[in-house]
Parts: sequence; structure tokens; C-alpha cells
Amino acid sequence: MRVLLYILAILVANVLTAKLQPLNMGIFVVPIGTFLIGITFIMRDLVQNQLGRRKTYYIIITALFLSAITSLLLGDTLWVVFASAISFALSETTDTEIYSRLRTSMNYRVMYSGLVGGLLDSTVFVVVGISPLGTGFVPWDAVPLAIAGQVIVKSVMQLIGALIIGKFINTLEDTNATKNRVSSTL
Repeated sequence: MRVLLYILAILVANVLTAKLQPLNMGIFVVPIGTFLIGITFIMRDLVQNQLGRRKTYYIIITALFLSAITSLLLGDTLWVVFASAISFALSETTDTEIYSRLRTSMNYRVMYSGLVGGLLDSTVFVVVGISPLGTGFVPWDAVPLAIAGQVIVKSVMQLIGALIIGKFINTLEDTNATKNRVSSTL
């Protein structure tokens, strides 16, 4: 189920970005799919918890392939698909490796790995894909705002996810600790 939700979140983010107008947030213009991309990093972490690091990379490759096909079918240019694939591969790999190496609670691993992954995803995609270096959709003077808008949204989604995971994990651990105390006294 986690794998399916992870892949669906990526594909739905592609569709939303292609089909809906970006959201104007003050000085930032943020593609609607950005909200789901923040969640995909969390979903990837949950997939890794379930399947392990090695199998997670197979899922990432599958998601990358499906994402590229979806983008092409939605009419994205080859350059945008290329930039998306590069940013996806780099950000998901970075998220996976940071998440794997941190030795702290799950909610902090989710938060830290996702923040770095989101920053890389936004920066690489905007610079390679839609700046004058790529398709030229965004002029150089707007590139920092395009990156910042996406990073802010992805970071907020990561923080919300980390808080929810922190609350869920703490509650689960408290429940398990109580059960263990009760069963050990019987």
C-alpha cells in the first residue's frame, strides 16, 4: 500500500502541475503539484521502513520511469522531462541516503532528509528545467523566487509530516510500553 501511495503521489503531482495553474502566494508562484512532492519524500521514507533501502531504490527507479512517461503524455517538453528526471533521481537518492544514515527518531529523519531532498529537487528542476539555462519559462531574476516558493511549500509539508509521525510514533511507543509493563507483571 505504501508503494502504491508513493507512486500515486508522484503521478498525481505531475498531473496537477500540468493541468492546473500555479498558485500565487505573494511574491511566489508555486505549482500545485509541489504540495504533493513534499509528501512524496515522506512516503518514500515509509516505503524504506517497510522494504529496506535496496528495494526502495527499485521503487524509486520505477517511479522515475512512470513519472517521465506521465510527463511526456501530459505534453511536457523533453527538456522538462529530463530536468524532472535528474532532479527526481538526485533528490530521492539524497533523501534515501540521509534517512538511512541519521541515527535519530523517525520524525527527525523524515524532516531532515526531506528538507534536503526538497531543496535539491526545487533547485535542480528550476535551474536545469525552466530557467534560461533550460526552457526559459522563468527569467533569471525570478529563479530565486521560483526555487524559494517550492522549497517553502515542500518544507512546510515535511514539517507537518514530521509532526504527525512524531505524534503517531510517540503514542504508539507509549501504548507498547504500557502493554509491555502490564504483560511483564502478569
